[in-house]
Amino acid sequence: MDEKITLISDLQNLVKSKLKDIDEFNQTWKQQEDLRPEKFLRELKDLSTVQSVGSSTRIEGSSLSDEEVKELILNLDINKLSGRDSQEVAGYYEALDLIFENFDLIFLTEAYIKQLHFVLLKHSSKDICHHGKYKSLSNKVVAKYPDGTNKIIFNTTEPYLVSKEMEELVSWTNSRLASNMVHPLIVVSAFVYEFLSIHPFQDGNGRLSRLLTNLLMIKLGYSFIRYISFEHVIEERKKEYYQNLMECQRHRYCPEENISRWILFFLDAIEDTIFKLQTKLSAVDTRSLKRNLSRNQLQILDLIQASQGLKFVEIHEKLSEIPVQTIKSALAVLVDQNLIQRNGRGRGTWYTVY
Repeated sequence: MDEKITLISDLQNLVKSKLKDIDEFNQTWKQQEDLRPEKFLRELKDLSTVQSVGSSTRIEGSSLSDEEVKELILNLDINKLSGRDSQEVAGYYEALDLIFENFDLIFLTEAYIKQLHFVLLKHSSKDICHHGKYKSLSNKVVAKYPDGTNKIIFNTTEPYLVSKEMEELVSWTNSRLASNMVHPLIVVSAFVYEFLSIHPFQDGNGRLSRLLTNLLMIKLGYSFIRYISFEHVIEERKKEYYQNLMECQRHRYCPEENISRWILFFLDAIEDTIFKLQTKLSAVDTRSLKRNLSRNQLQILDLIQASQGLKFVEIHEKLSEIPVQTIKSALAVLVDQNLIQRNGRGRGTWYTVY
């Protein structure tokens, strides 16, 4: 495994940059998380859960929308889970909820991986005998597309080798995470790649890999993953997801197997997830700040927002009923609260929204 994660030279700086950005955001999030209202965090988590369940099951062929997933979760009744889509949604929801609520009691062992697999598929009527057990038949990684077509991405580990390779993977992952010799997110990305390459179970491997991603990231202190859906980003970038897996897997069991491009994609997907969370937080913070603005300040903000940028003179012309000094004071407040940006200097100064 160590050879596979040796970064190729032209990607080293890019990977390091992404790791730095992710860790900086995570540090900021840790400082701010407890300051956020509990109700707000609960709403974020509930929305993220619905998106995660919906996206992860749709990647594997489900057709339920997020609204349908939300409705099903709110009215979960196992006696009515007759369709395969609803069965998979219920299983993913229960497994994800188990991870969110008990991550500190769940460890990366083969036994816990099998237990999570059992929870994931416990409502699925298909192949009940395989739930929580390694595969007995060969399987392949298959991409399922909305038009109903399937495409084989790559072959996977043969059944007789699964126990050996899973034991080695779990041991390597725990060893590297404990040693701090390799950045933990690189270790997690390598674990996910190898898990998907082994494809240890007859069914549910893709969904389980995303559940294990959540588990490992939370256990490693990246708690923001509970409040924004990583699975949603993977669904949006499904084509890249499979392409990077396929490209790296082409050299499976060969000396030249290297997963640098998969690591880069994995980290980029985390960055994309962070961007979505930042956008949500920014929108909420902006609404909160706007509630505390005066009528004049709101008028000026709305005017600047509706334009491509305005100078002081232009603002005064359009809002001539507001005294000059009041406009100046309002602009200073809006700049100070990061609701608008001051550009240029002197008489050439103009104002824009961020």
